[in-house]
Amino acid sequence: MEHHIVISADTHCGADLRDYRPYLESRYHAEFDEWAEYMDGHNERRKEMFADMERSPMEVGVDGDPEVWGFRNWSSDQRLAEQEADGFIAEVLFPNTQPPFAPPAATAFEAPPYSDNFEHRWAGLRAHNRWVADFVSQAPERRAGIAQVFLGDVEGSVKEIEWAAEHGLKGGVLIPGAPPDSPFEPLYSQTYEPIWAATAAAGLPLNHHAGGGSPNYGNHFPSSLAMFILEATWWTQRALWHLMFSGVFERYPNLKYVTTETGTAWVPETLERLESFFHRMKYSKYGSETVFGSQAVANLSLTPSEYFARQCYIGASFLRPAEALLTRTVGVDRVMWGSDYPHIEGSHPYTREHLRLTFANLTQDETTQILSTNAAEVYGFDLDALAPLAEQFCPTKAEVATPIDYADIPERAKGCPGMNPLNQVEAAA
Repeated sequence: MEHHIVISADTHCGADLRDYRPYLESRYHAEFDEWAEYMDGHNERRKEMFADMERSPMEVGVDGDPEVWGFRNWSSDQRLAEQEADGFIAEVLFPNTQPPFAPPAATAFEAPPYSDNFEHRWAGLRAHNRWVADFVSQAPERRAGIAQVFLGDVEGSVKEIEWAAEHGLKGGVLIPGAPPDSPFEPLYSQTYEPIWAATAAAGLPLNHHAGGGSPNYGNHFPSSLAMFILEATWWTQRALWHLMFSGVFERYPNLKYVTTETGTAWVPETLERLESFFHRMKYSKYGSETVFGSQAVANLSLTPSEYFARQCYIGASFLRPAEALLTRTVGVDRVMWGSDYPHIEGSHPYTREHLRLTFANLTQDETTQILSTNAAEVYGFDLDALAPLAEQFCPTKAEVATPIDYADIPERAKGCPGMNPLNQVEAAA
């Protein structure tokens, strides 16, 4: 093909607040109406609290209109048109909007106690899953929907995984984090064994996305928001060794595990550190590592790097030029590009410039793996079905291979981490 088949392994979607109502079981409708009224009031107070911030992100966004930005989460036609204009034609769908009964904001300002509404939170997540299935059905060859599960209901989560497989959510399962302040056991707990087993049996990938494992940072604005941004990726990255050292990858060798939007540069150093701990735990006769870790690694037949190479992937949102070269160390077959659409830090609507900036120094085969074939393998996209769309809307391979001068990157595009000013130094290094 003359054109790349560009697949974003990281986009976000969700229904408008009240549009979730039809997807809820009817017995929750009255309580949902009360919750929706509460959310309306909360959102108005939040706009006042963040008056300056609410404007400034939109000013560096695409059209400066919060209503249009929100509309991108659920407007199928608008998404398809904007993505085509931006140069990619398929997407993996992570959640973005507030599902029914969810606490109101990532930092949980005025959030109800998390442990008091398990039943309703789980009902809300199921409603989102059903909405996503309908959303995928509007462009099934172009979308891989991801189903959410709930750590507070393992048996129900298993049924939901089976439902997701039956209803074509080929994006797989989004596993939430269990930070220390949550009411749930950590991911290395044996409690979740049925979830891993069901995901593997269904042949679905297991996903973990940045922000999902973060603790509640409170309402000490602006510091709480800064701490969330500074630490969100680490809280997500830790799930890798939680699953690895608790034997999940050993017991389910065909299970694909994806860590998304946590960067790529951390992987080599982390694997080196895990290798060191693994060998000291498994083979050393002395030291605290063998005392504390020998039982955990006794039944592991592979090293951390070998598990990673066999079944782990990185959803590399807005990949930076230096990280693109680093994929040769991480493993080019382990990395999938993502646009993070419709987030303001994503590459839209400057994806073509971003791809040239990032991939010009890789070979055509390497670029094809990261933009197309890896995502097709993990998420089940049919590349033959996507090829005609790619010929219409995606950049040519020659275009992506053509370097772009950093001075030619639009100023508004530099809010994307993949095109920020540091790349000028990194790309030349």
